[in-house]
Order: sequence, then C-alpha cells, then structure tokens
Amino acid sequence: MDNVLICNLSVLFFFSFLSLGEAKNLPTYPGPNKMRDCYCTVNLDQEEVFRTKIVEKSLCPFYGEDFYCEIPRTFRHLSFYIFDRDVFRRDSIIGKVAIQKEDLQKYHNRDTWFQLQHVDADSEVQGKVHLELRLSEVITDTGVVCHKLATRVLECQGLPIVNGQCDPYATVTLAGPSRSEAKKTKVKKKTNNPHFDEVFYFEVTRPSSYNKKSHFDIEDVDEVDKMEIRVDLWNASNLKFGDEFLGELRLPLKFLRQSSSYEAWYFLQPRDNGNKSLKPDDLGSLRLNVVYTEDHVFSSDYYSPLRDVLLKSADVEPVSASAAHILGEVCREKQEAAIPLVRLFLHYGRIVPFISAIANAEVKRTQDPNTIFRGNSLTSKCIDETMKLAGMHYLQVTLKPIIDEICQVHKPCEIDPVKLKDGENLENNRENLRQYVDRIFTVITKSGVSCPTVMCDIFFSLRESAAKRFQGDLDVRYTAVSSFIFLRFFAPAILSPNLFQLTPHHPDPQTSRTLTLISKTIQTLGSLSKSKSANFKESYMATFYDYFNEQKYADAVKNFLDLISSSGRRDHKSIEQPILLKEGFMIKRAQGRKRFGMKNFKKRWFRLTNHEFTYQKSKGDHPLCSIPIENILAVERLEEESFKMKNMFQVIQPERRVLYIQANNCVEAKDWIDILTKVSQCNKKRLTVYHPSAYLNGHWLCCKATADNTPGCTPCTGGLPANIQLDIDGDRETERIYSLFNLYMPKLEKMQEACGSKSVYDGPEEEEYSTFIIDDPKETYKTLKLIIEGVGTLEQEHAQYKRDKFKKTKYGSQEHPIGDKSFQTYIRQQSEISAHSI
Repeated sequence: MDNVLICNLSVLFFFSFLSLGEAKNLPTYPGPNKMRDCYCTVNLDQEEVFRTKIVEKSLCPFYGEDFYCEIPRTFRHLSFYIFDRDVFRRDSIIGKVAIQKEDLQKYHNRDTWFQLQHVDADSEVQGKVHLELRLSEVITDTGVVCHKLATRVLECQGLPIVNGQCDPYATVTLAGPSRSEAKKTKVKKKTNNPHFDEVFYFEVTRPSSYNKKSHFDIEDVDEVDKMEIRVDLWNASNLKFGDEFLGELRLPLKFLRQSSSYEAWYFLQPRDNGNKSLKPDDLGSLRLNVVYTEDHVFSSDYYSPLRDVLLKSADVEPVSASAAHILGEVCREKQEAAIPLVRLFLHYGRIVPFISAIANAEVKRTQDPNTIFRGNSLTSKCIDETMKLAGMHYLQVTLKPIIDEICQVHKPCEIDPVKLKDGENLENNRENLRQYVDRIFTVITKSGVSCPTVMCDIFFSLRESAAKRFQGDLDVRYTAVSSFIFLRFFAPAILSPNLFQLTPHHPDPQTSRTLTLISKTIQTLGSLSKSKSANFKESYMATFYDYFNEQKYADAVKNFLDLISSSGRRDHKSIEQPILLKEGFMIKRAQGRKRFGMKNFKKRWFRLTNHEFTYQKSKGDHPLCSIPIENILAVERLEEESFKMKNMFQVIQPERRVLYIQANNCVEAKDWIDILTKVSQCNKKRLTVYHPSAYLNGHWLCCKATADNTPGCTPCTGGLPANIQLDIDGDRETERIYSLFNLYMPKLEKMQEACGSKSVYDGPEEEEYSTFIIDDPKETYKTLKLIIEGVGTLEQEHAQYKRDKFKKTKYGSQEHPIGDKSFQTYIRQQSEISAHSI
C-alpha cells in the first residue's frame, strides 16, 4: 500500500466557487401571459450536477445561488442550461452557455455575462470512441487488385444518458462524391460505455490491373482523397420521434495512404446539419462567476520544507514575520489566503494557537475598542472560515428547524408600511416577526454547550486579548466575541441560509425579506451596543426593536458569550444528540432481508446523522431500515457493469450484507461516499478488502468466486489509516498555498526589498512598501528567503513532471483522445518551452 500512496503525482480538478447570478432578456412565452417560470442547471458535459430553484413569472430571473464541488471525473465542457418549467409537458430548454474546459481560466473569479446559445439535439454530444482502421490490398483469383477498408468499432466511453436510459449503437458509413455505403452495429442495452468490437469491410477502389509500384491508379487516388469514413452513435429509442443522435466522427481516408493501419481514441463531435441557429441576442444572457482550479499534488515528502515553515507561524515572534501572515500580506484578497491556511492548520491541530497569535497582534494595533475585529483582516477571514468548517453542524442543530419552518409556512412578516400587501395587517405582521425573532434568539442563547470546542477556544483567546488591551472598557470582552458569533456567523446564516447548507436554494423573495428582518434584529441584539435604535436607518425597524428593549435580552447574550468563551468549558453528554449530516433521494436495491423477497430497485429518502444511516419512502416517514454508524464496515464505488447503472456505490455491513445505492450524478455519489467514509472511519472492524462488483447469479462478477462470504478481492480505498488519508488532504492545501506564493512571487520579492529598505533606512517609509506590515525586517526577510526557496524547489518538481508527462503521453490514447483541445494546447505550450530552452 505504501508504494501506491507514494505515487509520483495525482491530478485533482475542483471548483472552489461557482456563482449563478441572474439571467436577463429571455424570450417571451408565446401566450397571453408572456412570463416564464425558469430554472438553471449546471452540467459536466451532459450530466446535470446542480439545479437552482424555479423563479416564477419573470424574463429576468435572479438566482443568486452558489455551488461548490470537487469534480470527480474528466470533462470537456462546463455547461449551464436555462429551462422553462411546463406543468403539463416536458420542461423546454430556452438556451445554454457552454464553456470549454481550456477556456475556464479566461473567466476565473470575475462576473461575466454570457450570451445564451441555441440548443439542438445535433449539438449535444459527449463521450469518445475507440476505432481501428486498416486499408489493405486484395488480389483476386483473376489477378486483379482492389482495395478494402476494414473499420473496427471497439468501444465507446462516457456517452450521454438520454431520458434516463442509454441503449447505444453505431453506424459506420463510407461516403464519397458519388457513393455512400452504411453498416450498423448491434444495440447494447443499458450502458453508456458499450463494448462493440465489430468489424465492417468496405470496397474502396474498383478492381484494376495489379501494379507493384502504386497501390492506386491516378483516378483512384483522387477518389480516395475525397472519401471519408463516418461513425455515428445513436441511442435506440422507443419514442415515436426516432433514435437520438449521440455524436459523430468524420475521418478522411487520405490520411491512411501514409499508414495502412491506424488505431486511436477520438472525441465524438457535434453534427453540422446546416441549420441556421437563432441569433444569440434573441435568447438573452446569463451572469456567472466561475472559480476553477486544477491542482497537481505530489506525495507528502515533497511539501515538508514549505509545510514546516507554515506550521511554525504561531511560534514566530513577531507573528507578522511568519509565513502564514506573509501569505495574507501578498494575496490580493485575504479570503484567498485564509481558506487553505485554515484547512491546513485545522488538519494539523494548530488552528487555535495560530489564530490567537494573529488576533493578539491585530488587537495591539487597534486604537478604538468600538472597531475591534470590524475590518476584513486576515484574522477576521481566518475565524470566518474556521466557523464555517467547524460550526456547520452547530448551525444545523440550532437554526435549521426554524429556518425550514419559515421557508415552508410563509407567514407575512413585512413591517414596512410602504411595502404592505393588500389585506395584510401591520400589527399581525409585527407579531409574526416578533415570534420568529424570539424563538431564534432563544435557541441561539441556549445553545452554548453545543458550540464546537475549537470555536470556544478561539473565543476565549479573543476575549483575553481584548480585555487585556482595553482594560477600561468592561464590555470589550463581549463585543470581541459577539462581532464574530453574531455578526459573522448567526446573522449571515439567517440572511443567506443556502450559503450555510441550511436550505438547498436561495429563498423566495417573501421568505428572503422575512429572513433579512430577522437577521437585522438578531445582529443588533448580539451587538450589545449602548444605543440600539441608532443602529437602524429605518424608523419601522427602530419601532419594532422596542419589543426587545429589555435587560433580559442583554443578560441572555452576555451569559451565552460567557459560556462559549470560558476556558473551563467542556462538552457534555447532551451534545451527543443526532446531528444531520446529509439527506436526499437516491435509488437503492433491496438487501434481501426477506428470504423470498424481490431484489428490485426503489427510490427512497436517505438520511445520515452522526448516529445512523437510514432510508424511508419519503422525507419525514418512519425509517424502513436503519444502519448504525458502527455497522458501516466500508463504503466503496460499485462497477457499472454490475447492474448496468452509473454512479453506484455500496455500503458494506456485518455478515457480508451489502446495500447497493445509485446517486443522482457523479458529484452526489462522491459526496455520499466521502461523508459516509468519514463518519465511519474510526470503526474498529473496518474492512481492508472488498468486492468492486456485485454478487449475481451465484458468483462475484469481479473475481468469479462462488461463495457469497468470500473475502474481498480488492483493497479498500477508505480503509487506509486515518493519519495517511488526512495527510493527502494536508498536501493538497499545501499545494494550494504553494500556487498562491508562486502566483504572487513579484510581491514576495517586493516585500524582500521593503525589508532591506527598512533595515538600512529609518526615515519615512517609501510609498510602494507602505502596504506591507513589517514589524521586524530581519525576521521577515529570513522567512521570505525560506518561502522563496521552498516555492522554487516545488516549481522545479512541477516543471520536471510536465517534461516527463510530455515525453510519455500519446495523442490519440484513451487518456488524451484525438480532438482533446486542452491537450493540444498543452502540447503547443510544451513545444514552445522546449524550443525556448534549446
């Protein structure tokens, strides 16, 4: 296993952030209403991985939804489809935006309007085909020669699933100016990775006198140059509209004159049928913000020098001379540095001392206690990110039940007299809003024992630093903590519950307005400011807040803040209530609990908590099956060939019982596998081997063993020791930090110059250096030198890897089929680099 772990390099593709903003100027509906009910989907090629809410009765729908996922497979296009919901018929596609993978960097981390493009069946393709072509010379019994083409269709991979099924077949056509001859493979049922392995023969030239000097007569050469072989992939459909086109490949025969035999993988291409598309302006546009990163991660020992410098940051005096603080100084946005730093320090158990060090330094620089931790500093961003990671389950326990109720019940809560709807009563609305605020305030202030330990330890450090710095201000020990737990944690989660995984989508306008009013009130209650009414610009909010101008609310906030920032706080048994980790519909295969029961597939609502994994018919029903977490011995992918179904995984239990589950898409499957593996990773009886295929018809499909209790034939991926598995994640965060240092290398060098300038010149600071915080030039310079050396070493390793990959990779292989534009770009870049080096 060690040899597997120390593989040279793995490639990880993932979005760190994807924001679906809004669409505008959509075409009107061809009816009296003219409005549309629209939603947007995110697709990897043709596979849907995310869907927004439906925005009703609008031609300029605002979505405001964010989506993050790690991409578990290769892809060619990231696509966005705008659909118009139809109650009686299939939803219709208005238009799409398709961004090629190699073009994603052009739009990296910036809002961009994209024109919607027309969608037709001939342009919706994905997948690749494996072909072998052989042009041979045949001499007949009469002594004449003709030329035959053998076309072997071996297999396809990654074909799209159309209307929930894929029954593909291929047609092979030899076409020329005056001829067209077509042949067809067998239909392969229920698979989007069909194995055909069928050979078709075509007579290319007419018989002529045999001539050893030339394979073709002059006129035959001209004829061959104009011929092409075309392979079309189709989905055999039972619908009255006919079979669906899946993609095509066109190859001119003239390239075979240089080589009589040719075998390669090809990307399928869209079909150009000559139809004129609608003008893009006619379909409207879509605003997107895509952050796409592609990280190449080495094994752990490559990162030791840079990782060691980073992990010592909490112990460096002053902390402004540490590697982590320097990263925050050179990055364009503090958030950019905070995300990988927090993940790295959390992983190695160093997050509390690091945040304590940078927070203490920031408090010392703060002059006014009323502005403490109010800026977008590295400290603030790191604490925000820590709360998001460590406090997600805490939010689920405290806020989710009430947020769900607010989203479902839709009580009127508008208290602005100008915005009241017809028939609404202002006093009734105020009472509805007051009840919601009271309930949320109570559940927050009584949740102190549930606050995660790492957050409490950070709050204790903030409290102590603030109280020591501003000894004359008795409230600063509260405001230092409330500025995070209320202003940056609870209030934003109430305002935008979808960003904190409390709701799947951005709430509708009425619910969003209610949550905005609740969030404003909770934020003010938690701020403990002297003049509450002055916090509101709107008079109606000041009037509403009079309900809460009682000392009991301030006392409840202080008691809560005291509890979560106490150094002696410990978690109690009461915390160990079930915490919902993930839920949603999936399809499962019956486990065969009944001796003669049918093992069919059924759609069920699955629910995972930190105690058990259950499924029921529908959300809220009584569980049909419950698997305690300690009974999950392994969670692994299931090979598609087992049931001819994609995105399947298996949950292995004691006595070799296996629950087979199909997720909705590849991203969902990976999410479920990851979280189930994580929550069961410490189980003492975890398996080390498993069967990657199912037990069907009296044997295991993978190893052909006949006994159903035969031990697994493949090592478990999730059965690695926890520290090794976590080290891989730590390496990825270090790689991300390396990438940031490398990106901002000019700023690192400028900071070195600033250190030198400060060391030899004690006068007024030069303007170009004034943006850096440098408390100790000599210590900062030492750290910068170590960073630059570490980054340089890793840069050399990456360059060597790319050179080795360039030498080994074959264009037309399964990994890089012909038509792979990103690989063509890579080849061109490497050729330029090689030429430059020479």
